[in-house]
Amino acid sequence: MPSHPDHTTVIVGAGPAGLTAALGLARYRHPVTVVDSPRAPRNSASAGVHGHLGMDGVTPAEFRARAWRELSRYATVERLEADVDSVTPAPGEGFRVALGGGETVEARTVLLATGVVDVHPADVEGFAECWGRSVIHCPFCLGEENAGGRWATVADNAELAGLSALAFRAWSEDTIAICEESMPGLETARATARSNGGDVVTGTVRRLHHRQGALYAVELADGRVLERETLVWTPRQRQHSVVRRTAEELKLTVDDAGFIGVDAFQCTSVPGLYAAGDLASRWKQSVTASTAAGAAAADAIHMSALLGAVRP
Repeated sequence: MPSHPDHTTVIVGAGPAGLTAALGLARYRHPVTVVDSPRAPRNSASAGVHGHLGMDGVTPAEFRARAWRELSRYATVERLEADVDSVTPAPGEGFRVALGGGETVEARTVLLATGVVDVHPADVEGFAECWGRSVIHCPFCLGEENAGGRWATVADNAELAGLSALAFRAWSEDTIAICEESMPGLETARATARSNGGDVVTGTVRRLHHRQGALYAVELADGRVLERETLVWTPRQRQHSVVRRTAEELKLTVDDAGFIGVDAFQCTSVPGLYAAGDLASRWKQSVTASTAAGAAAADAIHMSALLGAVRP
């Protein structure tokens, strides 16, 4: 029997943060329901997870498969394959989680762990084919697999553009930044880049020339072609619709970019509602960071259950 039968938790999302939280809560013998979307996960285009000890190089699919095999050993963990439409306060206490098929699940605690949505440029030919292979969102994740060639980065920030050659030097000795002509601080960025062995090129990317996803040239809107083998492009991100609706309905604290505000225990501004993983941080998006956040959330939920049990 679970040792906390009345303190159920619903985890919305089955990425590294949600699965790690589920494992932690299972070890504490809490009843946990993980709602796993049937849609392809955000990292499905990646050939491998990197930088996570014991998992370096495994595919995202294998990572998830291993996690579910481990979780299947715990009787307190239930998996529901569904999308979540909403998270609202339940009558009395806790939350009501509405699933896409019309079913609802109630829980004392909810952890949002959906990750985010990358908004890919719709007008750049070849982007989808190269994404996750030779078009990468960060060098930590796939820089090692693309080391040694000519790099470019699409930058909308002068400081990033100026320092790109220095920042990416571990992987490439030939790096340029591609910026819009109207970007503030352009000349300063160019001078900084050149002082570090790089350069800044102005223009708008319109086409990526590739061979089965292997980039070899970047074409700009004016017809110029830049020979490059790797393009660092961090696309704009948005929250999943259920997170946006939950933030609006429950008046969650969010930052200017829409990321969910949490405290040191991954708790949002609404008691009992937690958030962990990419949806809570723009700059800490890695498997390791997400698993750490999921583990912290599990610890906090467990302590909250203990404190609730001893209240008079």
